[in-house]
Amino acid sequence: MSDILREVDEELRHERYRKLWDRYGLYVVGAAVLLVLAVAGWRGWEWYAARQAAESSVRFEAAMHLSREGKRAEAEAAFNTLAKEGTAGYRTLSRFRAAAEAGKADAKAGVAAFDAIAADGSLEAAMRDIARVQAAYLLLDTASVAEIKSRMDPLAAPGGAFRHSANEIIGLAHYRAGEYEQAAKIFASIVGDPETPPSLRQRAQIVNALVAGAAPAKPAAPATQ
Repeated sequence: MSDILREVDEELRHERYRKLWDRYGLYVVGAAVLLVLAVAGWRGWEWYAARQAAESSVRFEAAMHLSREGKRAEAEAAFNTLAKEGTAGYRTLSRFRAAAEAGKADAKAGVAAFDAIAADGSLEAAMRDIARVQAAYLLLDTASVAEIKSRMDPLAAPGGAFRHSANEIIGLAHYRAGEYEQAAKIFASIVGDPETPPSLRQRAQIVNALVAGAAPAKPAAPATQ
């Protein structure tokens, strides 16, 4: 008797499954197909992205080779093209390199290119600040101390990620303007900051020595009788 009941129960179960499959089987198959297509699409996108990144890498290295050979105009053109057509990381990097190449021939053109990067709100704040620093370096030979300070003071605030470079630029602007006392104070603060990068500290020490040598000697105090 129990065998008969078990067979009936199994038959009823199979009948329920058959009805469920008749009702929902098409959806199950459709979901499975969609899952397979999604996985295939993702793998295809990964392959495509890797291929595009590799292509951008090759083109970037070719542009760098032109730069190393002194073919500035060709390098700048190659970087500008890659800045439009490359993958995201290489687009940004190529914009910086194109601006640097432009600055080699024309400081104003380089400053304009770096300023455009700094004004691009789609970029991370750190990348925009790097562009501001690069533009200020190009301006050192021509801009007034006031203009340099207006550009670098926001970055020179205590705790700022680029305060050391910003202060170095401000100090160099004072030095170029013959304002040796102000320059000496700034470079002394750079040397004394324990968080100053070693390479920048070495430069600050060298410039500080130059400042000391260039500053006019103070007149000796009159001897007392």
